[in-house]
Amino acid sequence: MGKNYKWWVVFMLWFVCFFNYADRQAIFSVFPLLKQEMGLNDVQLGVVGAAFMWVYAGFGAIAGLVGDRFERRTLIIGGLIFWSLVTLGTALSTNYSQLVICRALEGLGEAFYFPASMSLLSDYHGKETRSKAMSFHQSSVYAGTIVGGTAAGFMGQYYGWHSSFYLFGGLGVLLGVVLLGVLREPVRGQAEARDEMDPRLSSSPNSKPDSIGKSIRQIFSHSMVWILVAVFVGANFVASIFLTWMPSFLYTKFKMSLSMAGLNATVYLQLASVIGVVTGGILADTLVQRYRGGRMMAQSIGLLLGVPFLFLAGWTLSVPVLILALAGFGYFKGLYDANIWASLHDVVQPKNRATAVGFMNSIGWFGGGMAPIAIAYASANYGMSACISATSVLYLVFGLLLVLGICKFMRNRTAQYQSAGAIKSSPI
Repeated sequence: MGKNYKWWVVFMLWFVCFFNYADRQAIFSVFPLLKQEMGLNDVQLGVVGAAFMWVYAGFGAIAGLVGDRFERRTLIIGGLIFWSLVTLGTALSTNYSQLVICRALEGLGEAFYFPASMSLLSDYHGKETRSKAMSFHQSSVYAGTIVGGTAAGFMGQYYGWHSSFYLFGGLGVLLGVVLLGVLREPVRGQAEARDEMDPRLSSSPNSKPDSIGKSIRQIFSHSMVWILVAVFVGANFVASIFLTWMPSFLYTKFKMSLSMAGLNATVYLQLASVIGVVTGGILADTLVQRYRGGRMMAQSIGLLLGVPFLFLAGWTLSVPVLILALAGFGYFKGLYDANIWASLHDVVQPKNRATAVGFMNSIGWFGGGMAPIAIAYASANYGMSACISATSVLYLVFGLLLVLGICKFMRNRTAQYQSAGAIKSSPI
């Protein structure tokens, strides 16, 4: 594969992430069937959705620390096989408790993927291609969500809710076996050594990891990390609401069939996100050549311009307007999502990147994990439409917070545009 192997890595991880999201999304499209078969109420369904998120969040930081200290290839493939087996086990669930346990175990397996995979990708891709590589990888999130939600709704309607879990679980195990022979572990820090970026972010290739305490202190010593984490919590809260409740919202408010609700809840939003994430990757790789906060600038644009579409998604009574709102929100969500990890990696040393992703993922999903239950309670008093429209306020607040952070901590141009050559910014 030679010099193009770094793009083959993106291609391989694309499919791993595809199953990561297809497996987790499938359950939401069969909520009405689970509600009927197991006699569950909306709050119990919210717990089913949240069980994944809470365990995923709880093990995120641990997964990050492990990712900086063990071979990432093993963590990626081992996690894929584990959560795929759990997906097969979900199909065998016969009661509420088993369903919650399987969702929790799914969260455990998937928690190890992003810290390891994003660290691995950053060692293959430097400043010129990192956002493009990660944005292409991010497109698998939307593809997996579309296929997972649509296939589960269709197969649930015609073959029973168990069928899609057998399909995705079996294919995931097969993919894991294939990757054992083709996915390679890169040298840690090799991209920075090649690019000669900000010297305070560099570390010698394959240098030994810091102690756990020192790693955590280094990560959170940069003020921008705190802001990126806070913004991720807000964005994740909004995304969790849409992923969890949009199929049921369409099924109830617009009287769509189960399969059509699963399709419409995902396809317009996620396809638009694919376009947005590609746009965001290209835009960010261009901006970061000139400004240290270039990737974050692209993210702030996505958040702020997504506000009106979020409001429309809950407020409208028209299906065409709803489709426009979902597509608009999806596009600007993709603009933000393209640089979630690339922006973080711009302010964290290579040897601590998996840890940084793990902590950010953990904190973000704790916040996101509250969304399904919070909306279940709030909708009882205010209605689901009002709750969905209210998410636009969150996007506005966190978009402005990100702009403030860029102006305060990431104002300087990159080294190649400075006559002195050294980046004059707040110390890491």
